[in-house]
Amino acid sequence: MQYSFKLNLTNEQDTQKLASFLGQHIAQGVIYLIGDLGAGKTTLTRYWLQALGHTGAVKSPTYTLVEPYTIQKQDVFHFDLYRLNDPYELELMGIRDYLDTPNALFLFEWPSKGADEIPQADYVIQIEKMDDEDLRQVTLSFDSIDFQNALNQEYTAG
Repeated sequence: MQYSFKLNLTNEQDTQKLASFLGQHIAQGVIYLIGDLGAGKTTLTRYWLQALGHTGAVKSPTYTLVEPYTIQKQDVFHFDLYRLNDPYELELMGIRDYLDTPNALFLFEWPSKGADEIPQADYVIQIEKMDDEDLRQVTLSFDSIDFQNALNQEYTAG
């Protein structure tokens, strides 16, 4: 990843703002969501799906491994690999069928547990809990200069 951008989320509204930004600028690709338990990966995903136009519930796929969505004709797959014991389990569950979906958005929580069974990320979002219970530091890593410029405009302008 050639570029990175750090920002602090001090409350839930900051998380919603970031999710709205992500929804406007990332329509497809592979996203890794990295962070400890309770860091806010699923919360960010919920707001992101809502920003894309999803109106129903957003469940954590901790037990099902994947929750598929179709939002305004866009396929989105939210994976949570936390309970995965072996990356090969993804083959057994048919991950290739999901990954063969053209122009889809793939959100992977706990991607390290997927090893080589999941594709490389287009964007990595790392969320760290800070000493202040509500504060999160987010690091976005990516290869797009256009995305870097959009982040700069959104978060450093004015």
